[in-house]
This record gives sequence, C-alpha cells and structure tokens, in this order.
Amino acid sequence: MADMAPGKISLKNAQPKWPASIALIAIGFLHYALPSAFSFGPDWLLLLVIVLLLVPAILARKLERYDVSNILGYCILVLITAALVTSLSILIYRLPSHEDQPKVLLRAAAGLWISNILVFASWYWRLDGGGPHERDLRGVHTDGAFLFPQMAMDQQQRQQTGEACWSPGFVDYLFLAFNTSTAFSPTDAPVLSRWAKMLMMIQASISLATLAILAARAVNIL
Repeated sequence: MADMAPGKISLKNAQPKWPASIALIAIGFLHYALPSAFSFGPDWLLLLVIVLLLVPAILARKLERYDVSNILGYCILVLITAALVTSLSILIYRLPSHEDQPKVLLRAAAGLWISNILVFASWYWRLDGGGPHERDLRGVHTDGAFLFPQMAMDQQQRQQTGEACWSPGFVDYLFLAFNTSTAFSPTDAPVLSRWAKMLMMIQASISLATLAILAARAVNIL
C-alpha cells in the first residue's frame, strides 16, 4: 500500500456503502406501505425523493466528491426523520378517535417501528467518527461515539482475532439501533458522546410510543 496516493481509500479496508443505501430505499417503501391516513402527501412522494437524492449522492461518492455526497446524505436523513415523526404524530392524534381498524393500527405501528430502527441506524452510521469516509481513511476505528467491543481490544488481541483493521459498517449500527428499539438501551456498545445519547433517547421514545401505546391499543380492541 506504500504507493497509494495520499487521501485514497484502501478498497481492502473500506466498508461497503450499499447496505446504507438499501436501508434508505427500504424506509421509502415502508412509508409507501403505510395506510394513506398516516402519511403527509402522496404515499409515493418520500420514496421518489429518496431515489432522486440517493442516485446523485452515490455518483458523487464514485467521483470522490465526498462533500457533495455527505450533503445529499444529510438531506435524505432529515427528510426521512421528518416523515417518521409526522406519521407517528398523526397516528397518536388519530388514536383516541377510534376511527382506524385494529389491523390498520398494527400495520402502521409495525411499519413505523421498523422505520425507526433504519432511520436511526442511518444517523449513527452517518455521524459516528466523522462519517463513513473519515472512518475509511483512518482504516482502524479506535475513537467514536460508541465503544464497540473491538475498540476495547489491544493490538495483540486484534491480531489474534483477525480484527487488526476493524472499522464499523452499517450492520454494526443497525444492530445498535435494533437493540435501542427493543431493550431501550445499548447492549454491547456503551455510548460515549452526548449527541449519540440524545439520538438514542429520541429513538427509544419513538419505539416506546409505537410498541407500548399504539400496538397495545390495537391489540386491546381486537
């Protein structure tokens, strides 16, 4: 690797970005699958906007315009987060009126709960350690908002376990987000940064609302 140009990412150590893109598209489809009453505007609008922003973001990354790719990525995250909060607010607002059938409520709650995991996994992936590009440039992840188990190993342990050049990928943040939505707390990765603690509090609150309030109400009136 000695002849690699400065600033170039080693393809051997770089984490794949396609899982994060798949997650964003999945969020768009989940929003599309929500009952029409729980979305603002046309059902297909969010999915269309995600695709329209994601395609140039991927192209910008291929062309090594990482600043443009990051800006577009943040725009997508802000939009999908706003859509999630809006749909959840509509669902809570409509709950006391008993206008919606139990199956409709369960379908909406399940869609929002899964979207919540994917949305915040995307936020953690985008923000931790300066973002995916900065993590790839460093090669080895030793400092960030979350203390993953691999980060607590010394160099000898990393060599023995084959994690000498370990860096978190999207699946690691997806696992973290899933644990936050199910256990309402981190499990294997303690949280170090204040911004991460705030995001996890918001994610856990959304999960609690969908599971403990909305889904429970739907089951009770079956």
